[in-house]
Amino acid sequence: MFLTPNHQRGVALFVVVVFVLLSMLLALWSARSSFFNELVVGNDADYQRAHEAAQALLQDAERDIEMSSENPPKPLGGSVCGGDVCRVTHTYKLSSDNLLASLLGLTTETTGCSKGICVRRGNPKQDFWNDETALAGFAKTGVGMRYGQVTGAAVTGKGNPILSDVTADNRGGWYWIEVFKSIVVQPGLITDEPNNFMMVRADKDKGDAIVYRITSLAYGRKPGTMVVLQQTHLEQRDNLDETEF
Repeated sequence: MFLTPNHQRGVALFVVVVFVLLSMLLALWSARSSFFNELVVGNDADYQRAHEAAQALLQDAERDIEMSSENPPKPLGGSVCGGDVCRVTHTYKLSSDNLLASLLGLTTETTGCSKGICVRRGNPKQDFWNDETALAGFAKTGVGMRYGQVTGAAVTGKGNPILSDVTADNRGGWYWIEVFKSIVVQPGLITDEPNNFMMVRADKDKGDAIVYRITSLAYGRKPGTMVVLQQTHLEQRDNLDETEF
């Protein structure tokens, strides 16, 4: 039996509607996939940017330590010493001959830190960045240090925007330098006292050494992105004060 034109009326419309619905579903799926991929790529890019900022902060802290042994210190970026730059007006400095004794005053600080210089942290503040309340005490002016605050380094051109962001305590980045007293316990080997946290090789002919542990923290541009890096820096010093702290 053949269908007459009257019997076929409306069938084409039904087929078109089905194809339109399938096309809409495909478009929605594509848009959702694109949005998810963009979200993943954006989060990864933000993490990488924060990681680079944290690395730059480590290098800035290293330069902070190196400047302490220069006479006169040589700040970066054409800056001149004064105020925070070169730690001219700071109570605690890394250049003092009796550094270990001078840092005894830091033990009375809530965080054990002042202007980025710290005595060795212990529990429960060892990993303060994992505690929101403790982090708020460390990541603030007068306790931590910003990029270039001591060294005079600056972000120019298309440099990492995180490093120059000081609009709030939970923006930009910070660094802290812990000072460890170390002694030569056998030729070429020094160890932290009294808990033997670290052992590093040193030149026994250059006398005692100071070991610094640098912690840097950088916040991403997106909420929830944070990178924390640590490294150890060894610098030879002669005739250190043997006071424990």
